[in-house]
Amino acid sequence: MLTRLLLIAVFASIACRMVFKRWPWDYLTLPANRGQVVLNARKLLGVKADATREEIVQAHRRMIALVHPDRGGSSAQIHDANAARDLLLDELPFES
Repeated sequence: MLTRLLLIAVFASIACRMVFKRWPWDYLTLPANRGQVVLNARKLLGVKADATREEIVQAHRRMIALVHPDRGGSSAQIHDANAARDLLLDELPFES
């Protein structure tokens, strides 16, 4: 009886992965809130919470120089750096 339940759980997990592209236990974690995402973006670019627009742009340029595909990086790293820059620039207060 226990082996039958175990097999059903394994097949259900594999089916979930094939259909939804996620394992069933991935649904147990909460999505990151905006504050966590902003903190991760700051860590990625290496800027402080009170960074100016110029500091964010300079940090982005340094990161791109490090992770550029011509220097052994990947396009995924470029995408992450661009997303971090865009998010941090969106977080800046509007200047009139």
